[in-house]
Amino acid sequence: MSDRSLRGMRLGAQSMETEAGVEPAPRQQIEYRSEDGESIVVTFAAEADVPDTWTTKSGKEALRVDGKAPELEDEKPQRTHWDMLLERRSVEELEETLEMQLNKLRARRGEGVDA
Repeated sequence: MSDRSLRGMRLGAQSMETEAGVEPAPRQQIEYRSEDGESIVVTFAAEADVPDTWTTKSGKEALRVDGKAPELEDEKPQRTHWDMLLERRSVEELEETLEMQLNKLRARRGEGVDA
């Protein structure tokens, strides 16, 4: 291929397609506002499910301005490791196990058990 056929053309830098006759998808703009008054407008597709809350750039949670309050779900409290441990063992059993393990550790270190 000769160099003259590509001269003046930036390959890959520009599209040869035009936007004539192309219509963008319908959109809706939803405004959210945080408790301290920070406002943000987010664009969604017209058929999108719009969330009731949105996180702002500063990390705060903002609610929709159109008045829809988020539905509060009855969530179970998160179980901690301690909660799950207490389901399997009583506090007395845990204290016995701790004392046993401490005695083993002291014996390995050469310390007296009664130290």
